[in-house]
Amino acid sequence: MADPFDDIRQLLAEKDFAQADDPIALFGRWFAEAKEAQPVYPEAMALATVDENGLPDVRMVLLKDFDEKGFVFYTNMESAKGRQLAANPRAALNFWWPALHRQVRIRGPVEPVPDEEADAYFASRPRGSRIGAWASKQSRPLESRRALEKAVAAYAAKFHVGAVPRPPYWTGQRVVPLYMEFWHERPFRLHERVLFARDDPAAAWRKTRLYP
Repeated sequence: MADPFDDIRQLLAEKDFAQADDPIALFGRWFAEAKEAQPVYPEAMALATVDENGLPDVRMVLLKDFDEKGFVFYTNMESAKGRQLAANPRAALNFWWPALHRQVRIRGPVEPVPDEEADAYFASRPRGSRIGAWASKQSRPLESRRALEKAVAAYAAKFHVGAVPRPPYWTGQRVVPLYMEFWHERPFRLHERVLFARDDPAAAWRKTRLYP
């Protein structure tokens, strides 16, 4: 059975790729459409880093903010990805929206967000999540589930009155895009691919179509 939205998707893809010169604005349109088309975790993105041996490492994280400066996620900087980014502050992101037959790939350097930005986001999280940020020694060996529950209880008691402060090791990281590739599925694997690239964050974007 034919997909009744396929013609609309094709027209949207052709319009976006033919006219877009600003990849951040194009991402914003695609992200808004993804939130409408697949309401479950449209902000999920694969984050790739490399370890001390140069071995790639990838995991799913959530996009929390984006603008012309870059794409922001939050993490415990003592985690595996935090340590990897501290040693090699470069990363790649991949968004995959199957409902729209689209993906976006992003690569660039990574920088910490300002403390006030991290503080504001941390304060917006549910109280349980803020307690969890203190209790979890992210990525390190856990002797038992009970040990984690005890740590949560201990920090809940410590911060039972007033605000829960942001842990010093927990903050946001901004991926500053130097490469942004937009991909849209087309019949017979003749997919549409457009790459935006620039030499540094202050440079103008160059737009190039790619073979599928």
